[in-house]
Amino acid sequence: MASSFLAAAAQKAGPSLRRQALTLTDAAASRIRSLLQQRQRSFLRLGVKARGCNGLSYTLNYAACRGGLSSSSCRNEKGKFDELVEDKGVKILIDPKALMHVIGTKMDFVDDKLRSEFIFINPNSKGQCGCGESFMTTNNPGASK
Repeated sequence: MASSFLAAAAQKAGPSLRRQALTLTDAAASRIRSLLQQRQRSFLRLGVKARGCNGLSYTLNYAACRGGLSSSSCRNEKGKFDELVEDKGVKILIDPKALMHVIGTKMDFVDDKLRSEFIFINPNSKGQCGCGESFMTTNNPGASK
């Protein structure tokens, strides 16, 4: 009885209950928009790579062309399992392997006298190295090595 009630409530609420994979601050959206315009691309690709002293680090690249096309005739395409995030007029693809590590992350951009970089505020992060280059999550089995 309770499960049918919950199922009905979830169906009525629809996708609004789904947690957004990534949110952007105004500064991050502005910087990404500028970068995409310079390279004439539609979106960036966010991923994670196994490296650093805590196991994972973020990767941020221009979306690659599918099918080996040259960059002048490239169509930026979403992969079958990529998560497309649209926030503040900017599109970011999240690699499916990275999705479980970045759900709920806020992306910011800092530009001051000491640094110019994207910063990730990740609620899944269970630890970071001292320099902030790498992080670990509970979903990261390689972090304990």
